[in-house]
Amino acid sequence: MRLFRRQFLHFAAGAVAVSAVSRVAWAQAYPKRPVRILVGFPPGGATSIAARLIGQGLSKRLGQPFIVENRPGAATNIAAEAVVRAAPDGYTLLEVTTSNFTSPALYKNLSFYFIHDIAPVASIAMSPYVMVVNPSLPAKTLPEFIAYAKASPGKVNMASAGTGDGTHVTGELFKVS
Repeated sequence: MRLFRRQFLHFAAGAVAVSAVSRVAWAQAYPKRPVRILVGFPPGGATSIAARLIGQGLSKRLGQPFIVENRPGAATNIAAEAVVRAAPDGYTLLEVTTSNFTSPALYKNLSFYFIHDIAPVASIAMSPYVMVVNPSLPAKTLPEFIAYAKASPGKVNMASAGTGDGTHVTGELFKVS
């Protein structure tokens, strides 16, 4: 079959148009049903409060409920594993904290590999670590505190949200330095 130049150009233009149109992805409406946000800490803490505020804002903006589920334990690994095991459809989210990144060093038998099994969506908060002491303590600077701690073994305590939490790991690193 012999094509004339004009017909060939129409055919070529049509082929280009079809290939371009096939690449266009029509976005599905999201979300079409409630979305769960899993938090690896008990209710009432900063992580849970942040998730609830974000969920409330997303619910208003997107018109579907964003339900916060607290699944505390094992330095957030219980919540992380639940998200890893959930369908990868965007309806089960995890509020990630420092604990999620320190867990592989503390837990040798995790059933998931956090870096490969979780996909980041958005950065929502940053938390600085601040060391505070009781004003009655004689140390007023960091070097004074270190000297006091070395001179007073067993008298200095530290609080954290739990084993494997970012504050716990930071305190342990401070202790050995």
